[in-house]
Amino acid sequence: MQTLVETLHDDKWDLEIKPQESWFNLHLKDVWHYRDLLFLLVRRDFVSFYKQTIFGPLWFFIQPIFTTIIFTFIFSNLAGISTEGVPAPLFYMAGTVAWNYFADCLTKTSTVFRDNASIFGKVYFPRLIMPLSIVLSNLVRFGVQFLLFIALLLFYIIKGENIAPNFYIFIFPIVILLMALTGLGLGLIITAMTTKYRDLAFLVTFGVQLFMYATPVIYPLSEAPEKYRDIISLNPLAGLVETFRYSFLGSGEFYIGAFFYSCIASIVLFSVGLIVFNKVEKTFVDTV
Repeated sequence: MQTLVETLHDDKWDLEIKPQESWFNLHLKDVWHYRDLLFLLVRRDFVSFYKQTIFGPLWFFIQPIFTTIIFTFIFSNLAGISTEGVPAPLFYMAGTVAWNYFADCLTKTSTVFRDNASIFGKVYFPRLIMPLSIVLSNLVRFGVQFLLFIALLLFYIIKGENIAPNFYIFIFPIVILLMALTGLGLGLIITAMTTKYRDLAFLVTFGVQLFMYATPVIYPLSEAPEKYRDIISLNPLAGLVETFRYSFLGSGEFYIGAFFYSCIASIVLFSVGLIVFNKVEKTFVDTV
C-alpha cells in the first residue's frame, strides 16, 4: 500500500482538477506550453477572415486609404483643422494606422467569451490564448498597414516636404506594445463584464468611435482648446498617438509627461484586465 501511494505521488499528470485558486495565479506557464495553439489561432484568424472575400488581403490597404481620404476631405479641406505643416494625407494616415490597431484589439477582445463559448465549454486550454491570438493577428494587420504608411512617408520625403523623423523613432516598438496592452486590458475587462451584462457588447463599437474623437487622431494635441487639453491628456492613447506621429513626422511635440502617464496607465489597465479575466474565466460558462 505504501509503495502504491508513493507511486501516485510521483506521477505527473497532464491535467489536475483543483479547487478555486487565487485571483493572481494567472497560469502564464500554461500559456507558454500552449504556444503552438496560439500561433495556429493567429494563422486561422489571418487566413479565414479574408478567405471568401473578393479583394482578400487588399482590404488591409483599402480601409486605411479610404479612411485617410475621407479624413483629409472632411477635417482638413472642409473643417480646416491644422496638421502642423505636415501633408494632410500623411498626418491622417499616421493617426489612422495607429488607432486601428488599438481599436481592433479592443473590439475583438471585448467579445472573446461570447464568441468562443462553445469551444471553451468543450476542451481545456488556457483561456488567455484567445485574446492573445487576437492581439497578435491584429499585429500582422498593423504591420501591413504600417508598410503603407512608410511608403507614403517616403513619397513625401522624396517630394521635398518638411518632414523630419527623429531618434524618438527607436521607442516605436514600445509605443505599439503599450497600445496592445491598453487594448487588451480594456478588452479583457469588458469581455468579463459581458458574461453577465450583454448590453455592453452593443456599446463597444459605438463607444470606440466616440473614444477616437477624445484621442488626437484627427487633430494634433496642440490644436485642442486649452481648457480641454488636460482632459484629453488623461486618455492613455493620447500620449502614444502623439509620440507615434512625432517620431516619424517630427510634427507637434514629444510630451514626456503624457508618454510616461500612458506607460503607467497601459500597464495598470492590462494588469487589472488580466486579473479580472482570470477570475471570471473559471465560472463564465455557467453565465454565458
